[in-house]
Amino acid sequence: MRMTFHTDYALRMLIYLALSSDGRATVGQIAKAYDLSRHHLLKVAQTLRAQGLVETIRGRTGGIRLASSPAQINVGTVVRAVEEEMVVVECMGSGRCQISPACRLKGVFAEALSSFMDILDRYSLADVVGNRGDLIPLLGLDGGNKVQTRKVAVE
Repeated sequence: MRMTFHTDYALRMLIYLALSSDGRATVGQIAKAYDLSRHHLLKVAQTLRAQGLVETIRGRTGGIRLASSPAQINVGTVVRAVEEEMVVVECMGSGRCQISPACRLKGVFAEALSSFMDILDRYSLADVVGNRGDLIPLLGLDGGNKVQTRKVAVE
């Protein structure tokens, strides 16, 4: 199964928020850290907010933050909440196939998808960020929750 970029980015956003020192960040900070489109991440943040996974904070010091602790955010639950159509093969969705009425392959893929989700259900966001010491520098986070900028020599 291949998840959509929307789901991938939602998980990345949650990881960033779990790692930020004060538990909040702006969409711009997250976009910069991952080198992703701010516009696309705004849509992701809206989805996460609608699903009750993040809260938005208005004002000059605003941004987004996790709605609950990382230990309470289950990876499988996030994927189910964000992924629009969880199909492995076309016939599991709205697609048509001539042999669909007698095909057993659909059942095999349904079982595989169920196993995939069972594994994701074993993990929380806290499990995913358990190596925070390795992740924080990769995202350019410092103790003040600011994205570090790199100085580039101009020749």
